[in-house]
Amino acid sequence: MKKLTLAAGLALAGSLSANELTVYTYSSFTSDWGPGPEIKSAFEAQCDCTLNFVSSDDGVSLLNRVRLEGMNTQADVVLGIDDALIEEARDLSLFQTHGVNWDDYPLADDLAWSDDLYVPFDYGYFAFVYDTEVIDSPVTSMAELLESDADIIYQDPRTSTVGQGLMHWMQAIYGDDGVADAWAALAERTITVTQGWSESYGMFQEGEADYVLSYTTSPAYHMVAEDTDRYQAAAFSEGHVAQIEVAAISAYTDQEELAAEFLNFLLTHEAQEILPVTNWMLPVRTDVDLPDAFGLLVTPERIGYSPSEIRDNRQAWIRNWRNAVSQ
Repeated sequence: MKKLTLAAGLALAGSLSANELTVYTYSSFTSDWGPGPEIKSAFEAQCDCTLNFVSSDDGVSLLNRVRLEGMNTQADVVLGIDDALIEEARDLSLFQTHGVNWDDYPLADDLAWSDDLYVPFDYGYFAFVYDTEVIDSPVTSMAELLESDADIIYQDPRTSTVGQGLMHWMQAIYGDDGVADAWAALAERTITVTQGWSESYGMFQEGEADYVLSYTTSPAYHMVAEDTDRYQAAAFSEGHVAQIEVAAISAYTDQEELAAEFLNFLLTHEAQEILPVTNWMLPVRTDVDLPDAFGLLVTPERIGYSPSEIRDNRQAWIRNWRNAVSQ
């Protein structure tokens, strides 16, 4: 009888394990106000499984974590690295093909997406956000910001995908010849450089800086959730760098089918309606109805580099930034 009970217990444990999915993501995604709780509830309702989120500070931290863990990672899915990191991760063989049929989903044309490892779930444009109760006349270009007397907070490009986005943005505007001087000018305006976005945005809202590096979509949160248009994004004449956030299946998971189901779920109309009003980014689908506030946002011109160009130059660009700000 004891042997039968033990066997039944082991079978039950195996059944529970087979119905669990562990997703590594960033901390703001899993926060009470982020999309994590709603995404978890909605996916669990369809999959008859348990979805477990494990969070890190930011997307760069996610990549560093799964790279260090290697084959010992507990991640079945990694959600929250972006298009600036995908080629580096591809070279490390951290992920496996997802099998998503792109013809099944009406993706935005400007994404031009057909990758077999990565599934985009939202996107946006980096921008400097300001408080209209503090700034009467916002800057209209990066050059004007660097020449101003404004106080600025941004994120470390070594740990934050948002900070990394600024690194690409500065490089795209100033190139190799002028970027060192641009970083030095920004350093004179910088109050602090934080590890991640949440910390910097919180400091900005506490009045510790005039501008904070964030997204053109950030004001939508304040308009929808707080019923205020106090916070706005500055539109830059040089253009803005885009960020496409992606999810991918770990190369080491034993939950390939459940992981693939989750990636397809992220592209469903249900999930895509959750993400814009919790993660405050743009949906990748074209058929999602958005709150009116999204129609009031800055519509930037897109500039920047391809994922392969970023992979080839990222470490050199980080050295340029580190050398400039350490002087």
